[in-house]
Amino acid sequence: MDFESFFKSEIDGLHQEGRYRVFADLKRQRGEFPKALRHTGEGAGEVTVWCSNDYLGMGQHPAVTEAMKQAIDECGAGAGGTRNISGTNHYHVLLERELADLHGKEAALLFTSGYVSNWAALGTLCSRIPGVIVFSDAGNHASMIEGIRHSKCQRVIFQHNSVDDLRAKLMAADPAAPKLIAFESVYSMDGDIAPIKEICDLADEFGAMTYLDEVHAVGMYGPRGGGIAEREGLMDRLTLIEGTLGKAFGVMGGYVAASAALCDFLRSFASGFIFTTALPPALAAGALASIRHLKASNGERFAHQSRVRRLRHCLDKNGIPHLANPSHIVPVIVGDAAKCKWISDLLLDNWGIYVQPINYPTVPKKTERLRITPTPLHTDADIDHLVGALHALWSRCALARAVA
Repeated sequence: MDFESFFKSEIDGLHQEGRYRVFADLKRQRGEFPKALRHTGEGAGEVTVWCSNDYLGMGQHPAVTEAMKQAIDECGAGAGGTRNISGTNHYHVLLERELADLHGKEAALLFTSGYVSNWAALGTLCSRIPGVIVFSDAGNHASMIEGIRHSKCQRVIFQHNSVDDLRAKLMAADPAAPKLIAFESVYSMDGDIAPIKEICDLADEFGAMTYLDEVHAVGMYGPRGGGIAEREGLMDRLTLIEGTLGKAFGVMGGYVAASAALCDFLRSFASGFIFTTALPPALAAGALASIRHLKASNGERFAHQSRVRRLRHCLDKNGIPHLANPSHIVPVIVGDAAKCKWISDLLLDNWGIYVQPINYPTVPKKTERLRITPTPLHTDADIDHLVGALHALWSRCALARAVA
């Protein structure tokens, strides 16, 4: 086989479909977020970032950056090994305690990313619980899907956010089999929110464990930033809550929070935890500072929600179609892969606006979109500039307007 020709032909196919992804060469500017420097062959120029998952700008917060610098001064750069072999640092211990407290659980366990925490936790639980059946929401993230698939357990997919379909599938399953329901709180592409209470009710009725991914909600919702489950007073009803340190908390890493026995089980059996180098102490220290700040401060959350409301209002005034949802994610629907990339390129090159196109397989074909994520640090002028650019490009592309 001519391997190089195969690789090139596959990439050519992505180009032809308008789905080839290009990484912008950006340099975040400390204290200037959401501004960044974009590096091109012609030099560097300033852009405004509209698609960051650093939802609250905590990656720039002085309490976070100072904690990280202090940890480097104290501990050096790396962790020194896996958690089992010299890699457990006191900052890891403090952070796990803080995360357990955030979610009202007995314990927490750190992983190197949210992807790894889902893959390792679900893969371990579903492979080692004898005869378990996993009921997985059709909209679940790739990390959850891969963890479940890796386990080779029996899996049942239920319609996205459909309590009725989940009930029907639970009723059709072997009543004696152990069961686990895996779902998210905020779904990152459409921004919709799961019916957590109703799913917990079904879990109680059918004796199932519940596994909730809160990566797009932690830090963002609830009086202390514990997520949608905290906001709705449901944390105690969930067997396991999974989250990330790389979005609203502004740093890097993933975690699970659950009972002491469940966390110890994953610590002892999850290969994705056992065999990988631990997070550097500086990352753990930065996350610790971020979580402590957001537990005590609602200012960032209130300011953020105000920015989201204003952006939606301005889009509506200009007829720019976006998915209505109860979350902070604003998906502007284009519905064509090539046009979506073309708009993204023009926004970047002509308006200094960076927002990546979201195409298949991340979203279904014909639902291609610009996934816009306002932050508390976007100004009125930033919003007006973005909406004005979209208004002009919508006319150039002859795209349909939303009817008020």
